[in-house]
Amino acid sequence: MSNYHGTLTRVEDYFDRSATKVWERLTSDAPVSRIRQTVREGRDSMRALMLSRLPSDLRGARVLDAGCGAGQMTAELAARGADVMAVDISPALIEIAQKRLPEALAPRVSFASGDMTADYGAFDYVLAMDSLIYYGTADITAALQRLAARTAQSVVFTVAPRTPFLMTFWSIGKAFPRKDRSPIMVPHALSTLKKSTGGKVTKAGRVSRGFYISECLEYRA
Repeated sequence: MSNYHGTLTRVEDYFDRSATKVWERLTSDAPVSRIRQTVREGRDSMRALMLSRLPSDLRGARVLDAGCGAGQMTAELAARGADVMAVDISPALIEIAQKRLPEALAPRVSFASGDMTADYGAFDYVLAMDSLIYYGTADITAALQRLAARTAQSVVFTVAPRTPFLMTFWSIGKAFPRKDRSPIMVPHALSTLKKSTGGKVTKAGRVSRGFYISECLEYRA
């Protein structure tokens, strides 16, 4: 069942009100717990994997950082020469990303707070790192179609893979009362996403580092 906007609202509430300080620390160089350190390292590896799917020289390219968070991917894309549209549902995270962006890269980046699938114009590439992980198959498929309709090359994105470890956490998370829940990752099987997108999704790689497990996929129209 599709519930894109309901999930979007929960994600905004979580990151803009409940988890801003945690996310700000996680995406910095500040000391964190051992568990969060594995998440930080996993995210660093995933960001590198996703960037490896794009040319090292992005001068003349326009790229959407869909769900830019604190702006680490945004800065790396701009450093490669891309003109970047950085979008996140959380105004608080957008503010952090703007403050952290090196001044020399600022002319290459535009920021916006809102739905990452809204119409921000045409792009050569879209990167969506861990920003679709809370959605079911129907919503991910619809989001990819909306993004790909305005993308010349590919949409590189991540999902939580359907592993026994993540399925256990997913089941536990669903048991909490709704008012106590953070957004819950929805694990996906690659075969299911391939079927729902008409075979347009391919696997680029997986990162597994402690409590961070994520799969990088690529969608081409």
